[in-house]
Amino acid sequence: MLPGPIAVFEALIADWGLLMSNLVVTLQEALWGLLLGLLLGIVLAIIMDQVSWLYQMVYPLLVISQTVPTIALAPLLILWFGYGMMPKIILICLTTFFPVAIETLAGLRQTPDELLTLLATMQAKWWQTLWFVKLPSAIDHIFAGLRVAVAYAVISAVVSEWVGGIAGLGVYMTRVKKAYAFDRMFAVIIIITALSLGLMGLVSWLQRIVEPWRRKHAN
Repeated sequence: MLPGPIAVFEALIADWGLLMSNLVVTLQEALWGLLLGLLLGIVLAIIMDQVSWLYQMVYPLLVISQTVPTIALAPLLILWFGYGMMPKIILICLTTFFPVAIETLAGLRQTPDELLTLLATMQAKWWQTLWFVKLPSAIDHIFAGLRVAVAYAVISAVVSEWVGGIAGLGVYMTRVKKAYAFDRMFAVIIIITALSLGLMGLVSWLQRIVEPWRRKHAN
């Protein structure tokens, strides 16, 4: 039932071309869904920070939406949008925007009061306060939410491909599972893990670029 490391390595080499072609599909779905989820999460957090009554109305709905399992939404999206890439991207977007929105909102609301008072005395407009004070104060929270969202993006992409798809690592997993090819199953798990770790590393690299003072502090 458990293949040896050598068997997994041989399966990885034997199916390398097939794994890479499916990896490209899953990566495209994950990146597009993650990008849309990131934009939606940040925009929603900004709106809720600016409009208090909207925060009180929308925030409970956001929490409730996360109680719906991802695998329950995937069949509905496939019925509505077909077996192409669109339902996968929508599902990933719905899964990833929540951690980004919650962390961004927390960062915006933790802006130091003295900075807000300073901008108010300078008669700064709301967008100036947002751009020069609130977003820089929330940048750590945004990247924290993005790290969680990256992991969710890959998982959601694979789950959506399980339910219905024509290509991707999830489709590959369902095919080798039906063939009881445990060595190939472990091989694709290694690829999925490497993909998640690679995207998390990319997020850390972007954070060092956006926050150069952290890199200087580390040195």
